[in-house]
Order: sequence, then structure tokens, then C-alpha cells
Amino acid sequence: GNTVTALWNYAQHFAMSDHCHGTTFGKSTPAALNLVSGQADGIIDSKDMPAGFAVDDGSGGLTLLKDAEPLHDRCSEGAQVAMGGRNIGDLLNAAHVTWGWFQGGFDLTLVNPNGTSGCKRSSASIVTGAFKPDYLPHHEPFQYYASTANPEHARPSSVAGIGRSGDAANHQYDIEDFYRAVRAGNFPQVSFLKAKGSGNGHAGYSTPLDEQAFLVHVINFLQDTPEWKNTAVVIAWDDSDGWYDHQMPPIVNQSSSRADALTGPGACGDGNTALPGIADKAAHAQGRCGYGPRLPLLVASPWARRNFVDHTLTDQTSIIRFVEDNWLHGQRIGQGSFDALANPLDAMFDFDRRPANPGARKLMLSEATGQPR
Repeated sequence: GNTVTALWNYAQHFAMSDHCHGTTFGKSTPAALNLVSGQADGIIDSKDMPAGFAVDDGSGGLTLLKDAEPLHDRCSEGAQVAMGGRNIGDLLNAAHVTWGWFQGGFDLTLVNPNGTSGCKRSSASIVTGAFKPDYLPHHEPFQYYASTANPEHARPSSVAGIGRSGDAANHQYDIEDFYRAVRAGNFPQVSFLKAKGSGNGHAGYSTPLDEQAFLVHVINFLQDTPEWKNTAVVIAWDDSDGWYDHQMPPIVNQSSSRADALTGPGACGDGNTALPGIADKAAHAQGRCGYGPRLPLLVASPWARRNFVDHTLTDQTSIIRFVEDNWLHGQRIGQGSFDALANPLDAMFDFDRRPANPGARKLMLSEATGQPR
């Protein structure tokens, strides 16, 4: 409470989980892929990928293990991959649900006050003063899939088109586009928001206080909109970034690959769970040992339970299950996605008891201190 004070206050006012885990062990990119597709299996193309970045999935394909950048992105450098299979964006498009991924630095036409622009646009941490590129390609999961990629960072043709299919931006936008769209009354039904590099909380180049400022800015902005009464904000992390938790995660998958060693050499789980990869050939796609480390998860919403701690076992794909259950009639991605195993986030909400005035349930905080303002 006397470090990330805003998160403490959100937890007191809304709901949090003490039993949410990364879908698998691994770095930011596999975790980001898990968030949108439920797996990191299915590499279909690569460039400059060193040994050890992927593992045979057991069906002649490859599972990504480390931070490779998206092949479908003009800003990518070094190891790069393209992924096959479906993601949640494909399902939302088929159902004509408006959606978007909004990430700091994605608009390459802007120039920052320090003179940086394009893929090298950068900002400094408000705590350390260290500069970091605003846009980090390996944090943008939809760029790995040809169906949802915006390789050249094309700008949306209009504010009214943000979130809708048929536009050159293809649902991939800058964080500022989110604010513009909502102010114009065009709030996408499903939105993924990612801070710029210096504000994402990653150890070494950002801090939890930088991240807190971003979160408070977003949630204060949303609470000032008429749509707040129908909004739920899920605050989640891609991985532990070195801030490891002490709790042993539950083992939900079985493997025989050295890349999955957890309970012993080449052992991950008890063999009772089989999740094939996108080829649907193997009993279990190698390289997807999970669950991973325990991670924070909070829900800020007029519909969230107040000062509530949820003990339900959940993972990153519980977030896409929430999307699937609310907008897609429970449809699952399939092809071995962990969403088939995920428990729901429902316990963090109370949808049966309608608040007397949902729009009035707000908690406005200071971006600088995290305290109520």
C-alpha cells in the first residue's frame, strides 16, 4: 500500500485475485501470445532465430519459448517469427464485434519532445529518467498473425472507423487512438491497452510507479465517460519480469520435452491433460508447460465485487474466456488453446445484483501518488 498505492486502493474498492497465473512459464512474447490465442505453438515462418528460441512441438511444428519479434512488423529487429492458427481477434471479426489493440508508440508519424520519431520514438521513466523506445514490437501479439497484423503501422482512416474491420489499420492502433475514439463516442466493445515502454513496469527500464501512472490515467479517463457504467477494466501482466512470487503454480499440462521440465527431468504434470497444438496431431504440444508464476490480477468496474479477493484458479486465457463468454456465446479458439481449460473471471463480478447507480461507483486517484484525489 505504500509502494503501488493506486493498486492497493483499487483492490480495496474493487476486486482482485490471489490465484491467477501465467498460462505458461516464459517471457513476454509467449505470454502476450497466450493472452490473445491461448498458446505459443504454431510458428510458420522465422528470420534470424537463434537456437533455443523455439522447441519442436511434437507434430513437426515449433513452439516459441523466448522473445522473438513479429515478422509482420516494420519495426522488428533480430529474431523474428510469424504465427499460424487463430486468435481472439479472428473470432471477434467473424462475430462483427468492434475491438482493437492500442499500444504506446504504435503511431510512427508522431515526433516526441526529445526529437525521436518512427520506430525509435522514445520516452523516459518518470522515476529513473532512463529512456526506452515507446513501441516494443515483441509486446504486440496481434502483429504475429497475418490475419490481424498491421505491418506498416497504417493509420486508421477515421476516428469513426477505429475498432471496425475493413480499415487499413486492421484493429492495431496507438494508445492515443483509444482516447480519441472514446471521446468521439466510438468506444470499441473489446479493447487491449498496452503502455509505452517507459510506462510498462518492466524491471530495468521502467518501474511499478511509471506503470501506476499509466493505469491511473486510463481508469480516471474511463470513469469520466458515460460508458463507465457498462465498463470493466481487467489489469493484468504478461509475466513476472523478475519479480517472482513464492507460490508454486498448479501443473495443468503434461509433456516429455526437456523444455518443459518442471516436476523432474522432462516431466511436467501427471499426463491427465492433453492439449494438442494447432496441427491437432500430438497428444500434447511441447513447449507449453504451465501454469507459470502467480501474477497479479485486478478488476475495476461498477460491476466488480467490492473489496473482494477471488481464490478461483485462473490464468491469462481466463481473460479471453471472459471475452468469449460475453461477446461470442462461449465460442473457444480451439487448436489447443488454453482457453479450453481456463476458469472464468465471473467470481470477481456481481452481475446478479444491479447497482443502484453503476455510473456513480468511481475511485478517482492521483497519477502521482495513487491516493484518492
